[in-house]
Amino acid sequence: MDDYQPLIDSALAVGALLLTAFIANFIAKKIMLRVIHKIAKRSKSTWDDDLIAQKVFDRLSHIAPALIIYLLSSAFIKDNEVIVAVLNRLSYAYIAIVAAAVVDAFLSFAVVRAKKSPALADKPVNSWVQVVKIMVWLFTVIVIIATLLDKSPWALLGGLGALTAVLMLVFKDSIMGLVASIQISALNLVRVGDWVEIPKYGTDGDVIEISLNTIRVQNWDKTISSVPTYALISDGFKNWRGMSESGGRRIKRSVRIDLNSIGFLSDSDFESLTKVQALAPYLSSRKSEINEWNTQQDVSSASNINGRRLTNVGTFRAYLRSWLAANPAVHEDMTFLVRQLPSDEFGLPIEIYIFSKEQRWVQYEGIMADIFDHIFAVLPEFNLRAFQRPAGADFNTHRAL
Repeated sequence: MDDYQPLIDSALAVGALLLTAFIANFIAKKIMLRVIHKIAKRSKSTWDDDLIAQKVFDRLSHIAPALIIYLLSSAFIKDNEVIVAVLNRLSYAYIAIVAAAVVDAFLSFAVVRAKKSPALADKPVNSWVQVVKIMVWLFTVIVIIATLLDKSPWALLGGLGALTAVLMLVFKDSIMGLVASIQISALNLVRVGDWVEIPKYGTDGDVIEISLNTIRVQNWDKTISSVPTYALISDGFKNWRGMSESGGRRIKRSVRIDLNSIGFLSDSDFESLTKVQALAPYLSSRKSEINEWNTQQDVSSASNINGRRLTNVGTFRAYLRSWLAANPAVHEDMTFLVRQLPSDEFGLPIEIYIFSKEQRWVQYEGIMADIFDHIFAVLPEFNLRAFQRPAGADFNTHRAL
């Protein structure tokens, strides 16, 4: 019996130590945590609520039993240094894990607070925090291995040189994402809330999250796309932030004119169009300029093709410039252009290149539709026709004739 007495004493000592650790764990979790939670609920500030939501105090409570074992093992177990050494190493490793978990939770808390800050809400804080988390956990693993092997962490780090290639392969995406995140942050390429288009990935919508490895975009159809962070640097993308900051949104659309409807303005057409307020000043000055030029060149009036004449399509362009300039929804201090593009088998394109003051999608589409509704409606006033491909009804009309 005496032979087993040291073993029994050690077992009783370990049991007493574990019971003490259990009591410390009970006090930390059931009493101290509840007190902290009640204080946080009564507090008017929100930062303590965020700390609780990220379980910072919950993870911190795990350190109590480990500290009891680490600090009191030699006091409880006096005659067995091997057991003390094993318990100390295991408890130290556990303390390292708890410390890393607490730092991880606190970093998550920092991300939550950053998103609530106007100065940091649109910054890729999550990417930076993920890099720090990876470094914290890598260092923790090294400390644990060094503790269990009874080696110095720095000596263990020195021996990792041969594993560099393997580590680079394992963390390839993270390394590339880190480099891309640094570029994105330094150059301010993308922020949370930006409208981006990434054609290669079929992505078109608002950025809702920027992390180390991926950027999450909510498309306009409410689907969520996850794109590798480094893809923004390697494949390119379009950021519409400039449009939002400029105060205008581009309208670039054309109406195609049937070439057969283009011609000179007759006297009756001219008289009719002078009644249009948006055209009266243009027609008056233009008519005087043309008449003066024709007189100086001694142009014969026997044929319309002699000298210079007003055309219906040119007058139509002048009308559009004047009418759009008077439209309160159009920016006059941004690019303002009504131009004629090269004609082809589909007619003569007259392109409207302007900027709307309204940037919101629905309102913007309404303004653009109103503009082109008016354009199509006034074409007959200039004896112009919009070009469209013949359909079945057109062929039936032709047969009837």
